[in-house]
Amino acid sequence: MDKLLHVISHTDLDGVTAAAVAWHGHFPERSPVKVTLTGYGEVDALILETMKAGQDLLVVDLFCQRRETVDEMDRFYEGVASPVLFDHHKTTAEVFSNRKWAVVDVAHCAAKVYYLWLLERTPEGPVRDRLLGLERLVEIANDRDLWLGRYEESRHWQALITLCGPWSVFCRLVADGRAEMSPHELTLALDFIARQEERFRRALEQVERHGDDLALVPTGILDFGDASDFCGLILDRSENPPEMVAVCSRRVYGDWAVSLRSRQGLAARIVGLLKDGKKVRGGGHGDAAALYFPAHFSQSQIRDTLLSGIRTARDQERPVGLTLGDLLRAKMEGK
Repeated sequence: MDKLLHVISHTDLDGVTAAAVAWHGHFPERSPVKVTLTGYGEVDALILETMKAGQDLLVVDLFCQRRETVDEMDRFYEGVASPVLFDHHKTTAEVFSNRKWAVVDVAHCAAKVYYLWLLERTPEGPVRDRLLGLERLVEIANDRDLWLGRYEESRHWQALITLCGPWSVFCRLVADGRAEMSPHELTLALDFIARQEERFRRALEQVERHGDDLALVPTGILDFGDASDFCGLILDRSENPPEMVAVCSRRVYGDWAVSLRSRQGLAARIVGLLKDGKKVRGGGHGDAAALYFPAHFSQSQIRDTLLSGIRTARDQERPVGLTLGDLLRAKMEGK
């Protein structure tokens, strides 16, 4: 218990909520607690640095992008008594759910996966009371991340993250973990959503539609945090929705973040097909995932790569050759 605890989590509502759960579950009993909110491009280096420093690791809502990092964790945490990684993404569950150092459950968002695990192991007392006070917040994050649409507050909280940044919202949840917003917080969130709707109107006019396969949103139109709501608008409220929506964003250092949304698990399949762990990285779950392309890629190259991935995914779903059922049907039709 004398080691520094390093909590590594994502920058969306799920990740920020997970980090807040970790903070309330361990502070002040394990003070100081180190918290890093980051993305898929940096998680491998942070994990390796934490292990090298001899610190206790807790990763929530993220997973390694390089096979070498997974191999190192296998060696470092061989025979581990308690897991150090909590995730919910389909791409993680398909390959790494059998690791003793990982808890993966696609039925919940990562914050809820960790929350339920931690609550089950926390005895009666002040820590458990703090965790119970976060229950509503965790459910709101779960609603947002799994696109359940049950709680209007889930969009309000995501609006605050987009407006203020993940660290500001994390600080708020450390100071006050209640899910109820103050009147001022709610006013700002609703004002942001109104302006967001105007961005959505402009974005709809500039979407590049590629048949029934893909709707591509060029960079520079939407803000960070807009992707889920805008993609939901296209996928759920348009007359002829595409198989997938991609939102391109060129980041400060020139590389690309491409948010992918779908409705039949296509987003995760595309990530699995296209990421190579070196140049192109990515992660996510069935219908909400992301790819990260190097700076030298052009937007047209990203578009062509995504379309190629969609074609490959479609080809993989087609049956190969004739089946016994095909032969029987043909024979019956011949009669």
